[in-house]
Amino acid sequence: MKQHLNTLFVMTQGAYLKKDGETIVVRVEKKDRLRLPMINVGAIVCMGRVSCSPQLLGACAQNGIAISFMTIHGRFLAAVNGFTPGNVLLRREQYRRADDPIATAAIARACIIGKLANFRTVLRRAVRDQSASEATERLEKTGTRIDMKLRTLQSELDVDQLRGVEGDASADYFAVFNDLITSQKQDFVFTKRSRRPPLDNVNAMLSFVYSMLTNDLRSACESVGLDAAVGFLHRDRPGRPGLALDLMEELRPVLADRVVLSLINRQQVKASGFVEEPGGGIRMDEATRKELVAAYQKRKQEQITHPFLQEKMTLGLVPLIQARLMARFLRGDSDAYPPFNWK
Repeated sequence: MKQHLNTLFVMTQGAYLKKDGETIVVRVEKKDRLRLPMINVGAIVCMGRVSCSPQLLGACAQNGIAISFMTIHGRFLAAVNGFTPGNVLLRREQYRRADDPIATAAIARACIIGKLANFRTVLRRAVRDQSASEATERLEKTGTRIDMKLRTLQSELDVDQLRGVEGDASADYFAVFNDLITSQKQDFVFTKRSRRPPLDNVNAMLSFVYSMLTNDLRSACESVGLDAAVGFLHRDRPGRPGLALDLMEELRPVLADRVVLSLINRQQVKASGFVEEPGGGIRMDEATRKELVAAYQKRKQEQITHPFLQEKMTLGLVPLIQARLMARFLRGDSDAYPPFNWK
């Protein structure tokens, strides 16, 4: 089993990363602030005005350490990767399946099943952990509706019908998302999902964590030889990592939503860490972003037993494992792609 390595997030504006032997050095204002052995780093994410030396870029590419560049708000800009592993036959098969409506529907269906099953798990856990109230009753009813939608996925549906089921289930889930917030309810109110820009504190946190998760899945796809841009549920669009987004659907509730809810409910973030911009969007200050990154990294270190492989691993390894399972299916080594079904 591959070891879960840390992702180095650099958010200090003006920071400069360089290579010193087999060590990654982070310099701020001409002073070394951090030194990390390259062997302990799985990926580097540079957010905002952060730069890297050419020597470090080359060394990371050779050692399979992806370097991603994002805006300070978490929007992906570019990535530096080395030679893509795997063989061309895997990608050719991926492209063939993406062009086949029946094969596309089968893979999209699996991803949606994973997403809805994990929606249901999040809601049921909340019902179990909260005291009986109108909110828990709404959560329970929504969990039942999502369970019914899961049953409709047993029928043969085309991709458009599958997207309709997924969209309805997501609308149901986010309609009761505010009931999952049990603390600081006046400062963290969720009414609906908003993205560009996020219009409230909760959406600002969700969008930021989703960006980090997308980056992890993009790297996972590339590391096993898949083309992260060619998806099945998410169709081709310039600049969009369709396959990474496909795999992210089943992991959003587990790796992202739970992080955001925990930080709010445990009062680890405060309303003072959010600022409304002139256009109405909400942005987080640097301290809040760092809190979110730290919580996301901590979540990835949690130990689980993979529901399909029945092997113990960290949650941070799940994106790579799911990408491997997708590659295994596309190569014909398994009969179906098994989505991650959190228990």
